[in-house]
Amino acid sequence: MITSTHGAVRRPVAVLAASLVLVGCGGGAVTSSDQRPGTTSVNGSAGASPAPAPHVALSVAPQQLPGLGSKTWAKVPPKARQALVVTGRGKNSSTSTAVLYERTESGWHAGTSWPAHNALRGWTDHHRAGDLRSPIGVYALTDAGGLRPDPGTSLPYDHSGGFGIGGTGFEGEPLAGSFDYVVAINYNRQAGTTPLDWTRPLGAGRGGGTWVHVDHDGPTQGCVSLRKKHMKELLRALDPDRDPVIVMGDAAALRR
Repeated sequence: MITSTHGAVRRPVAVLAASLVLVGCGGGAVTSSDQRPGTTSVNGSAGASPAPAPHVALSVAPQQLPGLGSKTWAKVPPKARQALVVTGRGKNSSTSTAVLYERTESGWHAGTSWPAHNALRGWTDHHRAGDLRSPIGVYALTDAGGLRPDPGTSLPYDHSGGFGIGGTGFEGEPLAGSFDYVVAINYNRQAGTTPLDWTRPLGAGRGGGTWVHVDHDGPTQGCVSLRKKHMKELLRALDPDRDPVIVMGDAAALRR
């Protein structure tokens, strides 16, 4: 047995074979060397001018997360006060950007925009194991872990050798260190467990082990990856009392 720790909290988890870890992360790694109101013209008398657009103070934060359409926004839990919005460059692109938003009484406030990677083949509404696409949707962020010690997160953190990884990625880049820090994305997993937990409520065929993890300068198998310094910033910022979620997908899908 190994033990996960978060402060005084200790929870036993099953030891998983390294092969299962590598197949995980959506699978995030390759086991072998292997991102108005305008006005209209006034049709009136000659010389008439368009009415001026109403003034909106720039200090007023949006009440809804920017870039989301009604369908996506409806999936964001009302209780969520933190949202990591990952916007893919295109449906078939592996390049995206990530912004951590914080909700206050005045609305949603954006943090810094971070470069990110997603799956090799882009995005999908119906993720399947091995399709090399990241799942589009809104998912809770409740658990973290990594090969390196807890950098100071408030999330439950599993510091374990089970996060070790080797080999190379799709572009020949080394994968070592990719799982130094991870945050589990609650797609097809049991919340409240280590990211290494292999429970798949939707069945193994729907994939799983989808994480936010350290970027290895290349596409993932299904995860989202951020540069190491940004992963540490994210871990330190996420607060379970603020019910954080990740909103992820290509830009067109998020606008639905």
